[in-house]
Amino acid sequence: MSLDPIFKPESVAVVGASRTEGKLGYTVLKNIKEGFKGRIYPVNPKADEILGLKCYSSVEEIPDRIDLAVILVPYSSVVDIIRSCAKKGARGFVVISGGFREAGREDLEKELVNEVRKVGGRLIGPNCQGINNPHMGLCASWPFIGKPGPIAIISQSGTIGAYMEMNCEFLGISKFVALGNKADVDEIDLLEYLADDDETKVVSIYMEGTRDGRKLIEAVEKCSRKKPVVILKGGITEAGRESIKSHTGTLAGRDEVYDAAFRKAGAIRASSLEEFLDFSIALSFYGPRKIEEVVVITSSGGCGILASDAIEMRGMKLMRIGEEKLKKLREEMPDFVVVRNPLDLTGSAYAELYDEAINIVDNADAYLLIFGDPIPGAFDVVKKHREKTIFVSYLGGGDVEKDEVEKFRRSGFPIFPTPERAVNAMHAVRNYWRMLNRG
Repeated sequence: MSLDPIFKPESVAVVGASRTEGKLGYTVLKNIKEGFKGRIYPVNPKADEILGLKCYSSVEEIPDRIDLAVILVPYSSVVDIIRSCAKKGARGFVVISGGFREAGREDLEKELVNEVRKVGGRLIGPNCQGINNPHMGLCASWPFIGKPGPIAIISQSGTIGAYMEMNCEFLGISKFVALGNKADVDEIDLLEYLADDDETKVVSIYMEGTRDGRKLIEAVEKCSRKKPVVILKGGITEAGRESIKSHTGTLAGRDEVYDAAFRKAGAIRASSLEEFLDFSIALSFYGPRKIEEVVVITSSGGCGILASDAIEMRGMKLMRIGEEKLKKLREEMPDFVVVRNPLDLTGSAYAELYDEAINIVDNADAYLLIFGDPIPGAFDVVKKHREKTIFVSYLGGGDVEKDEVEKFRRSGFPIFPTPERAVNAMHAVRNYWRMLNRG
């Protein structure tokens, strides 16, 4: 069964909609109403109207066909609600309610799945934070993220997924799915679906475990040949694996097995939430690029040193600048500039010096520009050289930094708060290129 009834419905029923601001039933309905252009049917036996929408006392009272049912009622009522929605034509189900396998009610969760499968439907959840497809204006989740873009986020943790959505919003989201207990739809289903989704350029997955390791790796390999797959795996220690059992009731598995399999399948693996975010952003913006030799241009000598260490530790190297270009740099740069790689413009730097340096040293695989002081005009310089592979780190710039960073974000250009994070993101872009071009 296609996942289109979940991601591309024409009508949505919100069962458990609430009139009380602050409750999930209110928030989810409000977020759906904010952007969705299809028919919306709130269901609450105690309300006639919510948020200006006619409210129905039961699913049976809804006069039209339902494509997607978003369910926020107590666990004991969910199976009956599934049956009622299925009779109204629903084939997509998002069960936000908890209280199933993660609370020891595995039989109830199996019954829930059986009812969905009887009608050929698909289920997200239960015990999840919902779904979002900004390209359809459908935010059946929270917080409200409405900008469509290239990054698909799949997460067993709603909070981790929401963090990613909020921090990727300047680029935009293609799909968001909080899997919860993933009683039916899991990472495998979503990888297969998103591999052929033209709206998705990067698939980013936070996972805790899988029921079918072989199928998961096959799906990762197939998808990664078309677009990057970034994976953050929770439960790499015994303590983490024990925590997973009470979070979503999933078996985590041994990390060294996952690591080898992900590497073979071509996934880009993140080791922290910070890397998960940076890799996803960088790959969505740059895609695969051949990066071996890097030129660092900085206003901070210390940050240039940290960047140099990070570049070498990640298997890349600082480009050797030829004598002719070094001579030109010495002739055209002010006396305070330390001419080498990293090119240290010192604390007296101004934006035009970065521009001049790039024009002179114009043959690097990639550039790392470090604005380590209040340097206005940084964005304008980078914009002039958009055809080159430029990574930017801006730090230590006070109010000027805030203004410049906002210009980068408004244009959809990634910017990193430290040189090391910029280098790590560069490394992810390089790794994906190497994966696609390996024998």
